[in-house]
Amino acid sequence: MGAHRTAIIDVGGGFRGVYAAGVLDRIMDLGLTFDHCYGVSAGSANLSSYLAGQPGRTYRFYSVYSARKEYASPSNFVKSRNFANLDYVYSTLSNSDGEYPLDYPALAANPTEFTVVAMDALTGKPRYFDKRDIHQDDYSIMKASSSVPVANQPYMVNGEPYYDGGMADPIPVQRALDDGADKVVVVLTRQRDFHRSPKPDSLPARFLERTYPNAAESLRNRYRTYNEQLDFAHELEGQGKALIVAPDELCGLNTLNRNQEGMERMYRKGYADGAAIPGFLES
Repeated sequence: MGAHRTAIIDVGGGFRGVYAAGVLDRIMDLGLTFDHCYGVSAGSANLSSYLAGQPGRTYRFYSVYSARKEYASPSNFVKSRNFANLDYVYSTLSNSDGEYPLDYPALAANPTEFTVVAMDALTGKPRYFDKRDIHQDDYSIMKASSSVPVANQPYMVNGEPYYDGGMADPIPVQRALDDGADKVVVVLTRQRDFHRSPKPDSLPARFLERTYPNAAESLRNRYRTYNEQLDFAHELEGQGKALIVAPDELCGLNTLNRNQEGMERMYRKGYADGAAIPGFLES
């Protein structure tokens, strides 16, 4: 986009990520491109469809496939200790012989850089994967980035365990700046002024510290990391360097719970809010 180096960040957020699906479908319809995309958790899947040029694909995963028990359900957790079956989502459905394949050749050919954020379960630190770690029918880094602690077992990539990237670098604005971006679109899936509380993560962190103490510490401090990064994004927005795109309400959705009406409303909100992005990039 001209002299600027542009980036977009999709922070994920489980089923709330349908909002970002709407934003990305809008920018696909507008023909907008970025120099670098950063996907955290479900945001990595959203951006995969965007980079592959497949409008509507991500929305179908949220609105249709997510209702299946194979996708996410208590029975999955009983069977495998994984509430969301990441192999079903990112392999069974997404592989070249799947129900709705990701157009991997198109993604690979897209010149936009792509960073997928996961958390190293052993160190508790963020791990930044890129396109070199993605191959036809091998979308392991998206699974790693989306593996929510306690609700899921850590996902193994090259023999190393990983958890959801939102635990370690939930809004990677600084990473985007370090990579050279000077115009950053931040797509949130909570209201723009929402600040996290430490309470929701305290019990999961207690369970996690038995096997992955460093990951537990990162989870325990996630509220602080998120809030500081959100405040930084607001600061950059005031300077004209960032644009925060966020829903004004959550329509009854949260990370692991969904309803069809809420899904459609959130998607439409995202599609409408995406209209603000061209003006920001051109300013």
